[in-house]
Amino acid sequence: MSDPNRGTDCKTPVTGGMDGGADDFPESSARRRAISIWLIVGLAALLRLLWLGMKPPHFDEGVNGWFIDRMTASGFYHYDPGNYHGPFHFYVLYLAQTLFGREIIAFRLPLALINVATVWLILQYRRFLPWRVCAVAALAFAVSPAMVFYSRYAIHEAWMVFAMVLGFWGVAELWTRGTAKGLWAAMGGVTLMILNKETYLVHLLAFALACATLRILELFSASGPSIPGRPVPRRWSAKTASATGATCLLAILFFYSGGFLDPSSLAGLAETFALWSQTGVDGNGHGKEWYYWLDLMRLYEWPVLLGLAYSVRAVFPGMNRLGRLLAIYGCGALAAYSIVHYKTPWCIVSIIWPFFFLLGEAVDDACRLLEGRPQWRRLGGLGGLGGIPVAVAMLAIAVSAAVGIRLNYFRPTDPGEKYVYVQTLNDLFKLTGPLEKLVAQDPAAYHFPGHIVLESYHPLPWVLGDFTRIAYYDKPENMPATMDATFLVVGEEQIDAVEAMLTQPYFVEPFQLRDGMRPGRLYFDAETFASQFPGRKPEFTPPPAHSVRPPSPAPVGGIGGEPNP
Repeated sequence: MSDPNRGTDCKTPVTGGMDGGADDFPESSARRRAISIWLIVGLAALLRLLWLGMKPPHFDEGVNGWFIDRMTASGFYHYDPGNYHGPFHFYVLYLAQTLFGREIIAFRLPLALINVATVWLILQYRRFLPWRVCAVAALAFAVSPAMVFYSRYAIHEAWMVFAMVLGFWGVAELWTRGTAKGLWAAMGGVTLMILNKETYLVHLLAFALACATLRILELFSASGPSIPGRPVPRRWSAKTASATGATCLLAILFFYSGGFLDPSSLAGLAETFALWSQTGVDGNGHGKEWYYWLDLMRLYEWPVLLGLAYSVRAVFPGMNRLGRLLAIYGCGALAAYSIVHYKTPWCIVSIIWPFFFLLGEAVDDACRLLEGRPQWRRLGGLGGLGGIPVAVAMLAIAVSAAVGIRLNYFRPTDPGEKYVYVQTLNDLFKLTGPLEKLVAQDPAAYHFPGHIVLESYHPLPWVLGDFTRIAYYDKPENMPATMDATFLVVGEEQIDAVEAMLTQPYFVEPFQLRDGMRPGRLYFDAETFASQFPGRKPEFTPPPAHSVRPPSPAPVGGIGGEPNP
């Protein structure tokens, strides 16, 4: 017999003897639930969109922007299996830059919005799970420091999380309702994963093993009755299946072949795994210990730790079958990512999302346990979201939100934060601020020469992409006899060599592009930037033996023609 407190959100009767979608609020509280949905989604949007451009472009954002500039020149994206990342994200960035210009906010906006959409999608799981589970999961996801921080970057991760949540929703829909909608969602989620990151293989294998483990576990530890033991009869035809498969295959072929303009790139779909497996073993400079993800959770993601602890519940009978599958899959993915030596912190968003649901399951189970005992009802918060279990979860979520606000709005470039990784420092604004003022006064400044003398210089090639005469050097032997230019960015190890080739006075500012790089210097031509530094004397003046000459023409592009990715 169904729990009388559980309603259904679906319009179609559910077959298979299950309860249907779950709703812990009575029908009279539908408005309250709708308000809760808008508040959670609104909070997620606020945290992701507020001051979206406050931190400088990340190294990877600069590399992605450089790819977009090449894509703009060639007309398509050439997929490189050594880059590991699929092509879909680059087409989104290409569209954003084409429509809104070379603005970091334009680059980041699609990722922020898709992560907000993921919060909304989590709430759609109320077709299969109790409302309380979905509400807690969505709220924890909405304020998660990792989810907020990495959705405010123009990198692939937010697409991967959305794809996995969508695909899992489709599987649940197929299992419980057998609809064509579920088929499209499951196949669409898998396709979007394939189009974004090679790590899709890890997640598909983890899911397949989770399904097999669940089947074995059910033999001696049965799940609760809320999800049927077997999939309900399918309600889609072979024609629908063919259309779905053909559409997904066409999307993969289209994006990986550069819109069918570069069919030779399709081989990279397989080649990438040989390269990626080697990187995963040796770490490629990003090697971490196996417990790295647990350490990040300890510092930032308390709700995830609670959900991870609750995943032990999957071993015991009576757990919601969908929650059990999420627990097995989540622990399997975490184990796989822990084994791989190569670890970058943004990958955590692909690992932790199932544990938000498990936190919701823990709260819901605890509340129902307390509500079922009259002497404990006050502790359990009878009839709604309240009581000790919810208080504990809300405390963990509040801590997570506070840590996330500190990270995202007060310390987004602080190397002391472990989520801040290969991040461009705020010194970049020392360069871009004066240049923006200069071109505002005289648009011809876009054609003034500039020199970048750094061993590692991204995101500068994309940031300075509108300037037509920027040269990139890494060694003195690659430099011209005279290095005078409108501005220069020089690494510490090359300062003496560059200053020996300057014949003009310059304003000088200390400059560090990223943590881990030694501080260098910025040089601004004293005559050109005199109005921006009123009353200031140039910090660099050439020795008397140097004759003052006009800035030398700088080649377009960089060492060997153009910057390297």
